[in-house]
Amino acid sequence: MADAPILIDAQKCVGCGKCVKGCGFGALSLKEAPGANKLGKLAEVDPSACKACYACVPACPFKAITEVKNEVAGTENLADYRDIWVFAEQTDGRIAEVVFELLTKARELKAQRGEDCRVCAVLLGNALPARVETELADYGADVIYKVEAPALATYEANVYVDAVAQLVARHRPEVILAGATAIGRAFFARVAVKVRTGLTADCTALKIEETKNRDTGAMQMLLHQTRPAFGGNIMATIMTPNHRPQMATVRPKVFKKVPAGSGSSAQVVAEALNLIAPLTRTVKKVPFEDGVDIAAAEILVSGGRGLKKAENFALLERLAALLGGEVSASRAAVDAGWVKPSRQVGQTGKTVAPRLYLCFGISGAIQHLEGIRGADTIIAVNADPNAPIFGVADFGIVGDALEIVPALIKALESR
Repeated sequence: MADAPILIDAQKCVGCGKCVKGCGFGALSLKEAPGANKLGKLAEVDPSACKACYACVPACPFKAITEVKNEVAGTENLADYRDIWVFAEQTDGRIAEVVFELLTKARELKAQRGEDCRVCAVLLGNALPARVETELADYGADVIYKVEAPALATYEANVYVDAVAQLVARHRPEVILAGATAIGRAFFARVAVKVRTGLTADCTALKIEETKNRDTGAMQMLLHQTRPAFGGNIMATIMTPNHRPQMATVRPKVFKKVPAGSGSSAQVVAEALNLIAPLTRTVKKVPFEDGVDIAAAEILVSGGRGLKKAENFALLERLAALLGGEVSASRAAVDAGWVKPSRQVGQTGKTVAPRLYLCFGISGAIQHLEGIRGADTIIAVNADPNAPIFGVADFGIVGDALEIVPALIKALESR
């Protein structure tokens, strides 16, 4: 069938059905075709069910099935795309911390890119305070594309997508970065679809390096976007050689924020856009479940399966109070219902970068380790001397957390 990802040659198909057995999605079947071959059957594909895995191609011993590859044209005039953009997420005039982290990283990428590359911040809102522009300049924004409109007073995905897509078409950035926050995740992928490019989510490393284009053989300065894949078991580096802009999201606390230095200034470009009408409206804003954002905590006391039951987290709360920190947890503790999901640390929770991270009864799955890679000092307590957490800990204690935590509390209370 013409609109299917595979083509079945009726002259070669013998109706053996081996392709049907090899299809894991039930997209192939045998239809009656008297006189077509000895069996009087031909293979048929359901385009709506076919996932283009092409497992059927080698499964056919008669080479009756071939791939139908639709060539997607890349972005025209790649050389016209310049500058590194950072989406300056703000809520009620307050810039998200991840924006400053991304601006810091964007300055590094600018140095790698060279050739008059600029760091630009994209600021959407309405009646924004002047200090917002100053803060963005302090962290290295050379240009601020500022769009103010009543429709942008509060976040609405459709309007945000429209605004950013219009700016991309107008100014042609080479790279766009955004925080992997609730807002960033909700609309940024839609921007990529709108401007017909790719997006790499939850990156943990970024660099720009001269790279050979496998399709054309030409050397290009490409953004290398590294992220965990297959449940964190491998690190994949992804590139977008033929489309622009190159888009990536980064979780908060993955990169450190560093001010650009005193005297920094930015060119503010006020953009007038004809925006679509919002399809939804904000009825009520609900804060974090318990009013705490663990990603912003300087000290975290974290517990895992080794604490054995929910009641034992009261010990961690006591210890955290003595240290002036907050309680967090591994996924195992959250899945067990001992702790609220808002306090989960890890690849499927929150990425944190406290000055001090104390973890008790956490073995150190790769997903959890990915979430604490930005911590300055890690102290781990676990009964298993071979626990992976000790491979990243600055200090480790092999022992029962339920014996060590009370001892720490007693020592701190006696001071």
